[in-house]
Amino acid sequence: MMTRCITFSQAYRSVDMQVLLVIIAAFGIGKAMEKTGAAEFIATQMVGLGGGSPKMVLSMLYITTSILTEMVTNNAAALILWPISLAMANQMGVSWMPFAFAIMMGASASFATPIGYQCNMMVFGPGGYRFSDFLKIGVPMNLIAWVIMSFLIPIMWPF
Repeated sequence: MMTRCITFSQAYRSVDMQVLLVIIAAFGIGKAMEKTGAAEFIATQMVGLGGGSPKMVLSMLYITTSILTEMVTNNAAALILWPISLAMANQMGVSWMPFAFAIMMGASASFATPIGYQCNMMVFGPGGYRFSDFLKIGVPMNLIAWVIMSFLIPIMWPF
């Protein structure tokens, strides 16, 4: 707008209000999960499922984030799972840093559906893709990223 390449009304029209509303709602959901104790409860269940092993719990958090980001935006997935990840780290008495990176990477690994990430949606229609095309390529990519990140994150950001 400062360089007059775009007008204010063009910039305003380019904002996707649905995405913005999902992100705003995710802030509320994340805060509500924290206040009601739901984040603590879910964290306890996940730590139990992971046998209290930080590496296993981190891997579970990554895949949970990756699956959730396929259904909502990456920002919403991160906002919803953040309070849970903090509770998990606190329960196990480990650093929250690897869990933060698991959420960041998992939320960015939206390959299996066109709805999880804006770029997927931008190529979906014009590229003539079908939903199944994303599943065929995206699910294996998600699984590969899950294995690699589950191995690398604890090395790069120790517990």
